[in-house]
Amino acid sequence: MTDNEVRVDSWNDLQEALFSDSWSPHLGRFRSRNAFRGLSDARYPLETTLIRLGGNFVNIERHILRNFKKYAHRNVAEGDTFWHWLSVAQHFGLPTRLLDWTYSPFVALHFATANIEKFNTDGVIWAVNYVQAHQRLPKPLRSALEREGANVFTVEMLVDSVASFEELEGMGREDFGLFFEPPSMEDRIVNQFAFFSIMSDPRHSVDSWLNQHPDVWRRIIIPAELKWEVRDKLDQANITERVLFPGLDGLSSWLKRHYSPKLGES
Repeated sequence: MTDNEVRVDSWNDLQEALFSDSWSPHLGRFRSRNAFRGLSDARYPLETTLIRLGGNFVNIERHILRNFKKYAHRNVAEGDTFWHWLSVAQHFGLPTRLLDWTYSPFVALHFATANIEKFNTDGVIWAVNYVQAHQRLPKPLRSALEREGANVFTVEMLVDSVASFEELEGMGREDFGLFFEPPSMEDRIVNQFAFFSIMSDPRHSVDSWLNQHPDVWRRIIIPAELKWEVRDKLDQANITERVLFPGLDGLSSWLKRHYSPKLGES
């Protein structure tokens, strides 16, 4: 356990940990500036699907996206820009250098507890302060946020600043990460309160970059023995696959999990 990690012992401890830094004195409101990501196994790294693809993934990244754009339905993207297509590709499962996050700690809790086959393993919630992370951006990108008075990029803001992977990689002498909101192309993105991170260097996982900046992140460890209680309370609060994945596939996933026996029972 490091200084950036906390291991909770109860549901109440978990709530305190999730919202511990959400108070904003400037606003006089509880407004978290964290991006949350839940994982069913605390040992899992923050690796993108592109990294997990393996092989010579750096060189084939552009080819994958180019062919996705070529063969995808012409109306699938709301705009014909690099960032629109990258967002659509990530949403539909293409290996990319993007990573999924959510503004909602409860949605992150869902993903940390949705896989009941992992209920004998500690889960984790990553909490990354995107405002502090963005303070480390190259000046042109920081200026784009300041001009808009924004904390997170939109696709439209990025279109005006970066037009390609090459431009992104050439903007800073050091590797950097940024967070941006995709277009609300489907109910799933809206319901999951979702947004993405992207690294300037596709070879680097997000956690390898975060380890260089320990002041911007926390890890909340959910013990295996607490997972059933968390899962049941999330279900009672309607944080389920049926809501987060609207459609028959989400409904089926929810019903399968809901009616599965507890491990060790029949």
